[in-house]
Amino acid sequence: MAIPTSPLGKINPPPGVDVYSNLSGSKGIAPGLVSFLNNGIKLVIVIAGLYAFINVIMAGYQFMSAGGDSKQVEKAVGKLTQSLIGLFLVAGSFVLAAIFGWLLFQDAGAILFPQIYTPNPNL
Repeated sequence: MAIPTSPLGKINPPPGVDVYSNLSGSKGIAPGLVSFLNNGIKLVIVIAGLYAFINVIMAGYQFMSAGGDSKQVEKAVGKLTQSLIGLFLVAGSFVLAAIFGWLLFQDAGAILFPQIYTPNPNL
């Protein structure tokens, strides 16, 4: 009996993707998917931090160029306040994840570094 071959032939993954497909020492369902999602979350957090940093700089510039106009100063202070609140929310999400991880799983990194286990350890 002949082994059926794919009509597409052998498809090799693009460079850099193999990092997510076979992580050594990691067991569970699609360890590459978990790693990929973690990297995506880190990217979103870095973008949020950069956005807050740029807003703080723009609020400072707006404050300096207000020239004594109380409405412009009020806008700058509001923008600065909102940027700092957003930055604290992003940073506070890590603290909350660690607290909930400790309360639920007795491990502060359980939510921050998830592992999905399956009955088959060879996956």
